Amino acid sequence: MKTPAPVESASALIDEKVKQLGDWRGKMLAKVRQIIHEADPEIVEEWKWVKPTNPGTPVWSHGGIVCTGETYKNVVKLTFAKGSALPDPSGLFNSSLEGNVRRAIDIHEGDKLNERALKDLIRAAVELNNDRKSTPKRGRASSKRAG
Repeated sequence: MKTPAPVESASALIDEKVKQLGDWRGKMLAKVRQIIHEADPEIVEEWKWVKPTNPGTPVWSHGGIVCTGETYKNVVKLTFAKGSALPDPSGLFNSSLEGNVRRAIDIHEGDKLNERALKDLIRAAVELNNDRKSTPKRGRASSKRAG
C-alpha cells in the first residue's frame, strides 16, 4: 500500500493543483478547501492514490477520511467517504447516490455553493469519524463450541 504524502507536501501539492488548473475548477477547489478549513480548523490535508495514470487526489481527514476533492473536465467532485451515513437536509449530495457508503457533490461551472450546508456536512463527517473511533468494534462470534 502506498503511503500518503507528508502533510506539508500534501498542502503544497494541493496548492500546485489549484494553480495548474488555472480556470474555474482551480478557483472552486480553492474555495471548497477554504470552506473545509473554516468548518474544521483541525482538518488534515493529504495527497493519496498516486499512480502512473493518476497524479494523486487531495484528501481531507480528521479521524478518518472526510472527503476527497477531484477535478474533471466539467466538474469539481467532493466525495464523502461515509456520505450515506450523513444527514443532508439541504440536498447537497447530487452524485454517487446509488452507492452503499460514499456520496458526492458535483459542482459545475457557475454553480452557487451553499457554504453553510457544506460546513454542516463537513462537521457531521468529522463527528461521524470521531464517533466511530470511540465506539468499540464488535468482534465476530467465536466459531468454537462450548463443550
